[in-house]
Amino acid sequence: MSQDVLDQGELGAQGAADSMNEKTLFGHPLGLYVLFFTELWERFSYYGMRAILVLYLVEQTTSANPGLGWGRGDALALYGWYTMLVYVMAIPGGILADRVLGQKKAVLYGAILLVIGHSVLAVQALWAFYTGLAFIIAGVGMLKPNISTMVGGLYRQGDIRRDKGFTIFYIGINTGAFLASLIVGTVGEKLGWHYGFGLAGIGMFVGLLVYLFGQKYLRHVGNFMGSSQSAKERETYNRPLTQVEKDRIKVIVISFLLVVVFWGAFEQAGGLMNLYAKEKTNRMLLGFEIPASWFQSLNPLFIMIFGTIVANYWAKRKLRGKLASSLFKMIVGLIIMGTGFFYMTAAAMQYQSAGTSAMYWLVLAYLFHTIGELCLSPVALSYVTKLAPAKYGSIMMGLYFAVTGLGSKVAGLLGEWSESLGDLTIFTGIAVFSVGLGLLMLLVRRPIERLTHGVEDDEH
Repeated sequence: MSQDVLDQGELGAQGAADSMNEKTLFGHPLGLYVLFFTELWERFSYYGMRAILVLYLVEQTTSANPGLGWGRGDALALYGWYTMLVYVMAIPGGILADRVLGQKKAVLYGAILLVIGHSVLAVQALWAFYTGLAFIIAGVGMLKPNISTMVGGLYRQGDIRRDKGFTIFYIGINTGAFLASLIVGTVGEKLGWHYGFGLAGIGMFVGLLVYLFGQKYLRHVGNFMGSSQSAKERETYNRPLTQVEKDRIKVIVISFLLVVVFWGAFEQAGGLMNLYAKEKTNRMLLGFEIPASWFQSLNPLFIMIFGTIVANYWAKRKLRGKLASSLFKMIVGLIIMGTGFFYMTAAAMQYQSAGTSAMYWLVLAYLFHTIGELCLSPVALSYVTKLAPAKYGSIMMGLYFAVTGLGSKVAGLLGEWSESLGDLTIFTGIAVFSVGLGLLMLLVRRPIERLTHGVEDDEH
């Protein structure tokens, strides 16, 4: 294979693919499962805190479980800034990995920062709240882009298992998110917000231990390329970009438009939809009031149920010679997710007429959001590792997460605007814009895909 098509997966882990062929589980390298469980516990900590953050901010200071007593607009604004910065910090995290540390050490240091951050949040003081958030922002920025790049590095260029590997990895993410929404959400809402924050820290410490004890399965992936003894790798790392690589970067940038819009809509889950569940949804079921934070467990639950089903559908479709490119999957994912917001439109209309709305609207919305996410998010992660030049592997992954963060900030802004525009207008606007953009992208898909120069043509 010519050097102008070597990417992070080919260059950073050529030896990994060879040496680990005999060490597989369910057809994938054992290192995938080390990263799977590391990310599971990192996401347990992150989504556990996310599940109760806005609820903690708006809870009255005089209640039995006192919060900070903020208004909805201020709480959603902080939520938007926090979720944006968490992912924007992936840019310096990726740069540090590519130029100084390597992905493997960057993930380690990120995990340590996260343990500190979540632990500090358990302290009941305002200074601890802001300090803990700062440590978490830095920790996610170090860990998130680099652990994803390591997953890509476990597979050779053209290995059809790569997308499936990212889906397995993605199921790990959402297993952690599912457990967090139920466990941390319940502890935070029922026992105390800071107990919930502390429990999230314990989860992250478990993830750190998994990563440390699994290093023997990651020896050939995530190492700092600047210290490589391979002349071929040094030459590839230092050479200027080819036109093919430049074109592929253009495709990455274009795909980021889909990512921004998707997450700008999807991240309503932790903000506006979280508050909607708490304030405007009838949550009584068989005499039990379901905690608002539990609804966020629907998304990861659906991912665990449908994750491999969706991945296998696309893989079989590709093997039959039908359209199944990454860009097409991402566009379809955006359309499906946008359609889910029409159920929130129905919920808002029911609330306006009856003074409350049924839970099934939220369930249906999260189901469509999840199917859309499975078509877009793990595919986008894999797509970046396919298209990014080797020397910019972690930086491009960092940019991907920064764009995700920008989408989260958009989500916060939309939540703030709901104070004046109303839930019905926001939910309907998100649905119409997402579906409309998806249909427009379908019309221009082919000329965009030509710029990839057949990066997915040889997958088998």
